[in-house]
Amino acid sequence: MELSDEIEISVPVQTVYDALNNVDILKKCIPGCEELVRKSDNQLEAKVVLKVGPVKARFSGQVTLDASRGPEKFSLSGQGNGGAAGFAKGGADVTLSKKGNVTVLSYKAKAEIGGKLAQLGSRLIQGTAKKLATKFFKSFSEVVVEETA
Repeated sequence: MELSDEIEISVPVQTVYDALNNVDILKKCIPGCEELVRKSDNQLEAKVVLKVGPVKARFSGQVTLDASRGPEKFSLSGQGNGGAAGFAKGGADVTLSKKGNVTVLSYKAKAEIGGKLAQLGSRLIQGTAKKLATKFFKSFSEVVVEETA
């Protein structure tokens, strides 16, 4: 499954980039995030509870960040295990560009799921993934603007 979208955030590119690397901000914005811990400069460990249709699961996983092309480009990849519910893995490429006084954050994400989650049907999974991504970036935008003010 693939997702892509863009959002405008009324702060400078560097501020958005710094926020993408801030564990405290990310934890506030990731839907269902119970724990997010930095293990190294580019490794995070996460615990997230998600409900997809009738399946609710707690996922534990690793996220690898690639900020080597920053602040204009940022990539992440990860995988998580939800026990009997299944697994999820994927990644996203984020591009930050300046447009007047705002930063345009564009992303392209890919995800793969297995187990019970995969049996729910692609329409439900796609809809849930889009909803979660929209919720994350809306929250991210609000938190970044609020913390900058």
